[in-house]
Amino acid sequence: MNNKTNTSSVSVDEMTPAPRSAWRQELGTYLGLTVVLIAMVALFSSQSEYFLTKETLLSIANEIPALAVMAVGMTFVLIIAGIDLSVGSVLALSAAVSAAAILQGGINPWGAAMLGLLVGLVCGAITGGVSVAWQLPSFIVSLGMLEAVRGGAYLVTDSRTQYVGDAMGALAAPWVGGLSTAFFIALVVVVIGQLVLSRTVFGRYVVGIGTNEEAMRLAGVDPRPVRIAVFALMGFLAALGGLMQSARLEAADPNAGSGMELQVIAAVVIGGTSLMGGRGSVITTFFGVLIIAVLEAGLAQIGASEPSKRIITGAVIVIAVIVDTVRQRRGQHKA
Repeated sequence: MNNKTNTSSVSVDEMTPAPRSAWRQELGTYLGLTVVLIAMVALFSSQSEYFLTKETLLSIANEIPALAVMAVGMTFVLIIAGIDLSVGSVLALSAAVSAAAILQGGINPWGAAMLGLLVGLVCGAITGGVSVAWQLPSFIVSLGMLEAVRGGAYLVTDSRTQYVGDAMGALAAPWVGGLSTAFFIALVVVVIGQLVLSRTVFGRYVVGIGTNEEAMRLAGVDPRPVRIAVFALMGFLAALGGLMQSARLEAADPNAGSGMELQVIAAVVIGGTSLMGGRGSVITTFFGVLIIAVLEAGLAQIGASEPSKRIITGAVIVIAVIVDTVRQRRGQHKA
């Protein structure tokens, strides 16, 4: 997935888009996503009188935190031209470890939450480390992690749902206007993620690796620790998503997060992040999360069957990938 070319002397600054050009691209993406979002809300509102209500909007807002924080991590992973298919399993294992720490270990909820986050961080670091050390595609490594970590979740929970009650209820409790604490935490993660990507040296390295990894090496930057850090961040945010979901459901389910990796990747791609790497935005990813959430809520309210939901969601993902490919080719023609 990398766009590698031979480059004799290129600086990191030259590998990232010019600020004005990047700003115009992002503005166009914001406008396009906003139009799509408004059109979807208008469509579902015309089909269901219950869609555009405070209850439905609050329900959407309080259900997206886990997806939103995981999508932030996946944005970084896709920008370096990688992919992580293990995020759903990491979510389940981290929640399971936290629940086991509370129920079997007698550890207080905050300590258990820290343990769950550490588990996610380590899982992500292993995925990144193995991929870098043996130069394996992250697709293959994370596919193996998906199975291994899911097995770990079954072992920790003895293949049964672990009910933790309101031990982590603070995350799911309404805070302001009926919005949960987890929702505001997700917003903070989105803002921090965007700032790290656009305002820090680490963010520039991430974009540079996705744009031209060989040029990064020639510029004196070792991409390996950056790659491992990105996957470790992904694991940490998947674990945070697991805690949010566990708090909302008051339980840790070993089957939690099954298939969620596709939802996460779909949200990021719909948000405009390129599957080819080198381009993406955390803010537009959040728009992608909203589009996925509105689509699912709207289809549920108009009574769409489960097969219909999957077909429509799949079609949206394919359209997003086609749009990304067309945009990529236009960029190459202009270059």
